[in-house]
Amino acid sequence: MYPIKKISAVLLSAALSLAVLTSCGNGNTAQDGGSAANSAVSGEMRSITSMELVKDMGLGWNLGNTLDVCQADRDGDGKVNEHVEEGEKVDETLWGNPKATKELFTALKEDGIKSVRIPVTWRDHMDADGNVDRDWLDRVHEVVDYAYSQDMYVLLNVHHDGGGDPQFGAWIIEGAKNDKENTLKKYRNLWSQIAEEFKDYGDKLVFESMNEVGFDGISENAAYDLLNEFNQEFVTLIRGSGGNNETRHLLIAGYWTDIQKTCDGRFKMPDDPAERCIVSVHYYTPWEFCTTNIHNTWGTDAEVKQMENLYGMMKTNFVDKGIPVIIGEYAASGNDKASCVFFIEKMVKLCSDYGMAPFYWDNGGQVDRSIYEWRTPEYLEAMKRASSGDDYEVTKK
Repeated sequence: MYPIKKISAVLLSAALSLAVLTSCGNGNTAQDGGSAANSAVSGEMRSITSMELVKDMGLGWNLGNTLDVCQADRDGDGKVNEHVEEGEKVDETLWGNPKATKELFTALKEDGIKSVRIPVTWRDHMDADGNVDRDWLDRVHEVVDYAYSQDMYVLLNVHHDGGGDPQFGAWIIEGAKNDKENTLKKYRNLWSQIAEEFKDYGDKLVFESMNEVGFDGISENAAYDLLNEFNQEFVTLIRGSGGNNETRHLLIAGYWTDIQKTCDGRFKMPDDPAERCIVSVHYYTPWEFCTTNIHNTWGTDAEVKQMENLYGMMKTNFVDKGIPVIIGEYAASGNDKASCVFFIEKMVKLCSDYGMAPFYWDNGGQVDRSIYEWRTPEYLEAMKRASSGDDYEVTKK
């Protein structure tokens, strides 16, 4: 989700209230995967472009508030309100969701979800130099295999390590501004371990450089240069890390993953000898409707036009220039179901028309992770209509 430091206290409180209400070992054989796993983990790297890969991803979904959880100040009062007792370890249940299961991903695949984004926060599971605890890496590996064994596309990232709460463990943003070289060293060390762990996986596993990172408090030119440098370091490291990573498709975080800021000419895609980089942005516009219950309706002519203009910017600045686009997160959280369905269907239809891949952000409030069913099946139906390839105009019912 959007960085804490960018949200006003009022919006953060409302968003968190709504979230409460709605909301592996080494080697390359998927655990509990069966024959599907043996095929999926075969290490196949197809001769396809990143644009073709993204178009094949279909509908995407986020395993939110699970492996990305961390000790954090989630209500904005300056105190850690999500924490474990001294001596205990953070696990994926800290923010209220059950542990991920293979059955969850099996159900998602049956629902027509072809791709999953697995956000991972590493900061509570590594030392000051970025050396990751083996048990945490094992668990991340296991969950990746749950999805990968279903022959799904999997996006794996570095999530709240780049957040806006350095006093509680986030390290990329403030570290990069104040001690760039040591922060880059830690960043490289972290990605070296992830790259080594999954280097023999095929092209349905995609690495994502960061999540919602920008650098406020310094000049804008310097801020863009800093993000560009980290993204380039990511690509250079992965390309030199062995196995299939030499040609793995890579997802590059836009500036704050904000469409307008990422379409700024100062944001640069990294140089990549494999020419397999994809740009990542998120879509929570308007914020009050997408993430809170402050604004419950959506669908005026002006609101629809705003969405069309922003997606048009991504098409013009990236897709039309041969750079594929993934919408790594989007959501609709207003209480008016018709508005939410309209928003989702309109957005996914634009993605389908423009060859972009959309990944719905689910913090546990949409797919019931105990019975593996959608709480609002109309959302899934809207996604399927919009991604069908049919030529039609999306209207509000």
